[in-house]
Amino acid sequence: MSAHAEAHGHGRPGYDHPLPIHFSSRISPVIVGIFLFIGSEIMLFGSFFTVYFFDRVVNHTHPWPPHPYVRPVFVAGVNTLILVTSSFTMHWATVSIKRGNRAGLQAGMVLTFLLGLTFLLTQVIEYHRIGFNTSDTSFAATFFGLTGLHGCHVFVGLTILLAMTIRSFRGHFSPEHHHGIEVGGIYWHFVDVMWIIVYVTVYLL
Repeated sequence: MSAHAEAHGHGRPGYDHPLPIHFSSRISPVIVGIFLFIGSEIMLFGSFFTVYFFDRVVNHTHPWPPHPYVRPVFVAGVNTLILVTSSFTMHWATVSIKRGNRAGLQAGMVLTFLLGLTFLLTQVIEYHRIGFNTSDTSFAATFFGLTGLHGCHVFVGLTILLAMTIRSFRGHFSPEHHHGIEVGGIYWHFVDVMWIIVYVTVYLL
């Protein structure tokens, strides 16, 4: 085998030199980084879930939550549908830029941002109308702890989405260079999945 063929055999197609030691031809280091970051976030949420379930076991009452607390299950359910829908629009935006469809990218990003903003504003309104606060009981503290932690992640996600939306209208992404959209989309999908777990745990169980 020639040296040129060996270079192609050990590197990326079209390159005459081997890949750097930290680079994989199968997955970008940026994608690996966002998945490692999400792993750390899962552990953070896990600690909050542990506190919530510990509180529920130690202060076991039937029914749950203890009287007189009432969880806004219906409003949270509608909010869940909103956030799940935003995951589909985010996927639409990602697929669109990979296919060179800039209009689809822009529409998907705008819809995703608006749906995420609607979710966060609805949660803020829910907090104002729920009738208790963090200092009342341990249930109230853990309720606001879990939902508030997720709300903070939604806020961070919206900041990322806003930057991605602005860049999409400035023509910064293409089928060859779309990692900015893909990484932001992965984070947003994580936020959506984590809310489903929070909703089932806090509002339904």
